[in-house]
Amino acid sequence: MDQFFAYINQTFQPDLVTWVIMPLFIFIARVVDVTLGTMRIVFTSRGKYLLAPILGFIEVFIWIVAVSQLVRNIHSLVAYLAYAAGFALGTFLGLQIERRLAMGKLVLRIIVQEGGDSLANLLHASGYGVTIVDAHGSSGAVKLIYTIIERRDLKEVENLIMKDNPRAFISVEEISETRAGYFPSRPTPLRDALFGRKNK
Repeated sequence: MDQFFAYINQTFQPDLVTWVIMPLFIFIARVVDVTLGTMRIVFTSRGKYLLAPILGFIEVFIWIVAVSQLVRNIHSLVAYLAYAAGFALGTFLGLQIERRLAMGKLVLRIIVQEGGDSLANLLHASGYGVTIVDAHGSSGAVKLIYTIIERRDLKEVENLIMKDNPRAFISVEEISETRAGYFPSRPTPLRDALFGRKNK
């Protein structure tokens, strides 16, 4: 790594290295390491205990390289700004990637006063496991419907519910683990390429 930076210093003008090349390098390194850090936290919370340490190793290595260059260019305000901007953009990109992957499962609690059986049948016909319970709310008898879905299927399920029963009350909660159950198979190339998909 030192040889690489020595080559950069010998090849380009000192002002160009100080004010452009090194800040750009710090910015890119910070974007990558913060993106990986965000993903590592997400993977840890989702139980991906093999991927998280690998990302952590790469993240820390990049961070050390970036900080070492920041210290060497401590007199450059541009380097500090590049470091901070890289952190901000890396956080944003990490969250965007996590949103696209849509990892994890959710439990939906649906409360309806009327049409509970038809809504449960609709969800079941669409491939989602459903549990329906008779309950009593503040306004009388209601149906309480539970379904556990992949996080990436949330919008589709919400649309099904709203079309069938627009007055349904829905609460959504993340869950860390499920055992058994059925989840419909839908292709998502990015996520399946990284993690695969198992239907139970």
